[in-house]
Amino acid sequence: MNYDLMIIGSGPGGYVAAIRASQLGMKVGVVERAELGGICLNWGCIPTKSLLKSAQVFDYLKHAGDYGITIDGEVKADFKAMIERSRGVANSMSKGIQYLFKKNKIDHIAGTGKLIGNNEIEVADTEGNKVKYQSKAIIIATGARSKELPGLKQDGKKIIGYREALTLPEQPKSLIIVGSGAIGSEFAYFYNSIGTKVTIVEFLPTIVPLEDEEVAKQLARSFKKAKINVMVNSAVESAIVEGGICKVKVKTKKGIEELKADIVLSAVGVTPNIENLGLEELGIELEKGKIKVDVFYRTNIDGIYAIGDIVHGPALAHVASAEGITCVEKIAGLEPEPVNYNNIPGCTYTNPEVASVGFTEKQAIEAGYEIKVGKFPFTASGKASAAGAKEGFVKLIFDAKYGELLGGHLIGANVTEMIAELIVARKLETTGHEMIKSVHPHPTMSEAIMEAAAAAYGEVIHI
Repeated sequence: MNYDLMIIGSGPGGYVAAIRASQLGMKVGVVERAELGGICLNWGCIPTKSLLKSAQVFDYLKHAGDYGITIDGEVKADFKAMIERSRGVANSMSKGIQYLFKKNKIDHIAGTGKLIGNNEIEVADTEGNKVKYQSKAIIIATGARSKELPGLKQDGKKIIGYREALTLPEQPKSLIIVGSGAIGSEFAYFYNSIGTKVTIVEFLPTIVPLEDEEVAKQLARSFKKAKINVMVNSAVESAIVEGGICKVKVKTKKGIEELKADIVLSAVGVTPNIENLGLEELGIELEKGKIKVDVFYRTNIDGIYAIGDIVHGPALAHVASAEGITCVEKIAGLEPEPVNYNNIPGCTYTNPEVASVGFTEKQAIEAGYEIKVGKFPFTASGKASAAGAKEGFVKLIFDAKYGELLGGHLIGANVTEMIAELIVARKLETTGHEMIKSVHPHPTMSEAIMEAAAAAYGEVIHI
């Protein structure tokens, strides 16, 4: 069968690209060896947010008395029910992709795809039967998997990756999490909230190391308040399982320390899925372990494109989706604007939540900007006080010369919903004074954005 476009992988890069291509009149086929929706919908973004919502509700119930509510009897976390709900949400979303494929007349080709030419894909089903397909253009969108460290080999049972952390048969009494990025920190919050003793081991000086330093320090304080053991400047030397117990040797500034836990979760990043795709045979160029592409995701081989976690850039679902749309529009002969990687939001769904976009304060200074910085704490927010969510702050960084918003860094309740305002503001080159004069509704958490902008210019009202 012949297609205008074939895509290998149906994650947030692949399925979004497929739908946009169909909208532009292309005949599209998507090769997927597992569930539609890829890791994000099935084993990442969506099921983890389901678990985190369960944790949040449990937290509310544990602190019901703070809101004038009395609960008779003990409130318990049903771990298996939480896992089942999470899987149900993921399955529902995957079925939603099936509906979207049918609605947009996209062919789902079940199997494992391999490039055998710049316009040809061979697909093998589970029984080994192979079928060849022709396509004018091909997009590789095969995503990534949990990364393994040399001294932290995963066995899938006691030393695990994020996928197994979503489907453990029973709640561990103790858990060591190696890595404190979004994945590690979110699982730390979830498991700690339901009663598991959690230790985070982070190699770098701060947790969530990609975030602004002040945000990272605030999250560390919040974690320690919640009795999560946070170890920074620490490296895992080895991990073994003896008698059903994980023993982890950690090198710290004070020397080697041995930790013990029921489960060890490796959350040190991801490895791109680029093996057995036929890249070497076709001579597709790689760069530092990822596929090399231009700003419109063209590889060095005519007709073959790559997007998402297998190319350089943030390994985030919304990035893959943006890349997919840009790539497809270019294939269709439109003139899309390249993705601006300096205006990509990052979100961590802990308690408190973390959200950011643009330069950190340190990065802005290193880039040579003279800056103005404004901060507004949620302790001064009426809505935050009413909601019982006073932890955190909004921090905005402006170019002192032109007033342009360079970066925004938020930590607090619901800030992952608030960050979109700053993304649009940066896209439109909004200035600090324009933000100050944009009337925000009261009482809301988002008022803190207006107040932080005012703080940068000495005009803040409520602190």
